[in-house]
Amino acid sequence: MKIGRTRFNAAEDVPADTARTTSRRTVLKAAGATAVGVSALGVALPAQAAAAARGGTYDVIVIGAGFAGITAARELSEQGKRVLILEAQNRIGGRTWTKMFGGHLIEMGGTWVDPATMPYIGAEITRYGIQLQEEGPIERLLLPTPGGPAEFDVAAGFARASSLREELFEGSAQYFERPAEPLHRLDLLQSVDQKSLRDRLNELSLSPEDELIANGSPALLAGGSSAQGALTMLAQHWQLAGGNNTGWGNTVRWSMRGGTTGLLNAMLADSPNATLRLNSPVAAVVGAGRRQYVVLRSGATCSASAVIVAVPANAWRTIRFHPALPAAHTAATTQGICVKNAKKLWIHARNGQGRFYAQAAEGGPSIPWLQAGPATDQGQLYVGFSVDPNLDLSNHAQVSAAVQELGVDLDIMSVTSHDYGMDPFARGGWAYRKPGQLTNLYPEVLEASGQVAFASGDVANGWSGYIDGAVESALRAVGQVQPHIF
Repeated sequence: MKIGRTRFNAAEDVPADTARTTSRRTVLKAAGATAVGVSALGVALPAQAAAAARGGTYDVIVIGAGFAGITAARELSEQGKRVLILEAQNRIGGRTWTKMFGGHLIEMGGTWVDPATMPYIGAEITRYGIQLQEEGPIERLLLPTPGGPAEFDVAAGFARASSLREELFEGSAQYFERPAEPLHRLDLLQSVDQKSLRDRLNELSLSPEDELIANGSPALLAGGSSAQGALTMLAQHWQLAGGNNTGWGNTVRWSMRGGTTGLLNAMLADSPNATLRLNSPVAAVVGAGRRQYVVLRSGATCSASAVIVAVPANAWRTIRFHPALPAAHTAATTQGICVKNAKKLWIHARNGQGRFYAQAAEGGPSIPWLQAGPATDQGQLYVGFSVDPNLDLSNHAQVSAAVQELGVDLDIMSVTSHDYGMDPFARGGWAYRKPGQLTNLYPEVLEASGQVAFASGDVANGWSGYIDGAVESALRAVGQVQPHIF
């Protein structure tokens, strides 16, 4: 891993299923006998001197080494601040990471970028000279019909889907007049934000054929049910992409040559005053006067003037905070913003079935979305998503059966996947707000809690759920903690 001037340390690896609370005895043992008081958590707060001797004293501690955390660390490091990045896993990237499979570099999490409509990640791509690669052409299109999956003419099928999408988002140009400022037209947004995707689909009174085509992708993105996802989430993305199908298509058109991890490594190399510690899950963040103490599950303790929590919103509840999280943050992490049962998979198929795109209707197969990736020496890679908690992606027979329900028969050689719902440090995959969350939780959830700020693509003003949103949120968090650094 290229780290450049960034110091790189691997701390003790603590199993994910270890106790998620920190006892008084554990913290006292880590910090020594000296304490500055006892918090309401029953945790003895280590003295600054003990913290410096044991875990280190910094200007800012960043929890999480995904795009939000690394962006924040880079920005602060460039300002001359001493930054500690604590990453729970044995790798960087969070929900955006790269690996080899079938002889190709593949993305196991967030993938697509569009510099034209995503300004924050666009600036990073330009800064580091990252080359983009375009998705290959789709040669076969399989969509659901009342009689089962059927192959459509590619141009005609996508045109039909595009027309239905325009109907779905009709009126969004008014209530998202400034989509990067989502609450600008709160007067119009209040009632719309209470609608689910299902509510909107019902308003359209589509034919049975069109309903099947229209509801599949939105239902998957919402977590499997159009009734649990807010209309405003996709409508905002539609307007951020220009409010047209060309812009919408561009949001899944380009990825980074060399992988997202390549950009993350470049950003780390640009962070001379940052120290990265892997295998360092955090148990608690405790404020005491002008200091913030971060207690790891191992018992080690570090201190800083401020903390940026750059982990998924669903995972905020795995960290104990004192003072406690504000009401909006508590509601967000309790309700969940990320799709709980999200899974991403890659299939390596012998020979393959061509460069197809297959989409199921709502309530359909366990793998409702599958698309061709790069060709290999032996066949073809395909990338897909699932939100079925009962799907065992290690069982090739189950995967094969789910794919057959899409209308294709693959000779599967191998599968690689990641279950974000079962990931203890993510607790869910991509972000998708529920009805009412935008107007009920924002802007409070974007605010800092004193010396503690929050950075995550889950809570961006603009491209929430995308890499662009993660970078945006990090820049906001840096600005929020700057007044507290001394």
